[in-house]
Amino acid sequence: MNFSSKLIEEAVNEFSKLPGVGKRTALRFVLHLMKQDPAEVNRFGNAFIKLRTELRYCEKCHNVSDQVLCEVCVNPHRDHSVVCVVEDIRDVMAIENTQQYRGVYHVLGGIISPMDGIGPGDLNIETLVKKAAASEMKEVIMALSTTMEGDTTNFYIYKRLKEHQLTITTIARGISIGDELEYADEVTLGRSIVNRTLYENSLTIK
Repeated sequence: MNFSSKLIEEAVNEFSKLPGVGKRTALRFVLHLMKQDPAEVNRFGNAFIKLRTELRYCEKCHNVSDQVLCEVCVNPHRDHSVVCVVEDIRDVMAIENTQQYRGVYHVLGGIISPMDGIGPGDLNIETLVKKAAASEMKEVIMALSTTMEGDTTNFYIYKRLKEHQLTITTIARGISIGDELEYADEVTLGRSIVNRTLYENSLTIK
């Protein structure tokens, strides 16, 4: 793709780095922004600059936050004794959209995946174990994707937590095997949370 302007070419190249955005789509974005008022373009750009410079992670659950603690963790109407373990912010948003869950979260920041070089030490697992040791929780809900990596992570966390006096559950298999939580419809995901079962019952005993 040939450009008559290096500035346009540079902007297109930056947009095309986004997931699912090709050069032609990137060019449409750039041409659209060129027609906007400079103040609008400044607001657009500043929104992303602030996102990278001011966004924080909740010190308690590792969810994204504008403050030291996220809105879920500071909400007195949430049940702080029930903790839902999820992979990332997308899963928090998916579960919140069901309006079926009133506990709090613990965001791992990923799942165990040796193929990708991600081990337990790369995830927010130790802070979860510390919460269990401090008796802050009564129930931990495993709400990771039903993939091999998700199941591996579930089992690792189960082994780390089972010595503590708490109930460990997993979402019901209304979610198809191999599916990721963020793509599940809200009704199915909501029912999976409500109809959760004891994690140890999901293990295959050989």
